[in-house]
Amino acid sequence: MTRISRRTLLASTGAVAATSLLPQTALAADELTVGFIYVGPKDDFGYNQAHAEGAAAVKAMDGVKVVEEENVPETVDVQSSMESMINFDGVKLLFPTSFGYFDPHILDIAPKHEGVRFQHAAGLWSADKHPTNVGSYFGYIGMGQYLNGITAGHATKTKKIGFVAAKPIPQVLLNINSFLLGARQVDPEITCQVIFTGEWSLAVKEAEATNALADQGCDVITCHVDGPKVVMETAAARDALICGYHANQSPLAPEKYLTGAEWNWAGVYTGMVKTAMEGGTIDNFVRGGLADGFIKMSPLGPAVSDAARKQYDATKAKIMAGGFAAIKGPLKDNAGNVIAAAGQSFVEDDIALESMDYLVEGVIGSTS
Repeated sequence: MTRISRRTLLASTGAVAATSLLPQTALAADELTVGFIYVGPKDDFGYNQAHAEGAAAVKAMDGVKVVEEENVPETVDVQSSMESMINFDGVKLLFPTSFGYFDPHILDIAPKHEGVRFQHAAGLWSADKHPTNVGSYFGYIGMGQYLNGITAGHATKTKKIGFVAAKPIPQVLLNINSFLLGARQVDPEITCQVIFTGEWSLAVKEAEATNALADQGCDVITCHVDGPKVVMETAAARDALICGYHANQSPLAPEKYLTGAEWNWAGVYTGMVKTAMEGGTIDNFVRGGLADGFIKMSPLGPAVSDAARKQYDATKAKIMAGGFAAIKGPLKDNAGNVIAAAGQSFVEDDIALESMDYLVEGVIGSTS
């Protein structure tokens, strides 16, 4: 049988405009139907898997029905998927998880369904221009990449570390910069080469980028792409050490895996669902870090030295205490412009970091 996606089914019944004619799913009075939409597969060892693990925790809650769809591109297809979940399944709380779902897609659909709550990962919700039934949530995972950088700084022999990145959006740039700045706490002469692939998931380019970094002498590599599996396996095959991202990739190359910055969505999602079930209102702007349980770190691997463990643990304790700043002066970007003057710093929850448009001094690469 041919698998028919929700968006295909909706299109075949007369598209979005006709959904009001379709039967609604009957819900028990105390049952909440929650929808999750992923841009890639749920088992990608990365971004989508981390969200799916959070959805699994929601499935275990009493009185909750979970509807999921994977491999939905950041196009009008996601609008059809959202409409389908709302009109066919009776979804009242929706988590479209990919960055590109926000504008224009969620912003187009949300005003048509005022009784549905749309929670978007990474979107920067603004009270003066966005619908009130839309919310933004994310975590300060740059702190995780900073800790990755400390282990990388101790492990590198070439003083060259590498980063495979998808797109130069603020969250990705913060991760790149944090990775290098963590490494430079060990040795200020370390540099980080970054290669942008242009897509969240493009296995061929990810493999090519990883090989190019290895060719340039980068002996510790991390990434910010949706599914880090290709980067991790390719880097390990080139005898580079690796730092993970999104989820725990240590099973892919346990001897090469230093640690990883992981999402910890289970508590975040169950908390939001509980609020909705109790008739409360989920905040429009939700953020948290390591201390709040929004992110976590993979266990340190066997290639991490005792000195690295000591500095890693001490820095992690400072981050857990709150008020930690990775971006602090004196600091310039890699074009020579002053980012932070002496004595100036940006702590992890500083909203200015969500508009980051630069790479710090020591990062080799360009945002354009």
